[in-house]
Amino acid sequence: FNGEADHLHLLVICPPQKALSHFIGKLKGKSAYVIRKEFAEDIADKLWGSQFWSPSYCVVSCGGAPLDIVTQYITDQQRPTSEKGEQQSRRLRRR
Repeated sequence: FNGEADHLHLLVICPPQKALSHFIGKLKGKSAYVIRKEFAEDIADKLWGSQFWSPSYCVVSCGGAPLDIVTQYITDQQRPTSEKGEQQSRRLRRR
């Protein structure tokens, strides 16, 4: 798990029999409940209307990639790889 001000990256194992949309819905629902319960005042101005999460998501399979490579990719998400990326991250944090 890692991310930036406007998105998250998660590495999860999900059995092929499980519908990803169902898994994501449960993950967003339960996490929103827990976060709202603990940080209601802190997040009030950051909601999507009345919702905590945006309705969208992106799922990417990493089939044959070694687990350590995928883990490193997720870990590196907090560190912009270029001056342009660093400037963009600073702008997003100010929002």
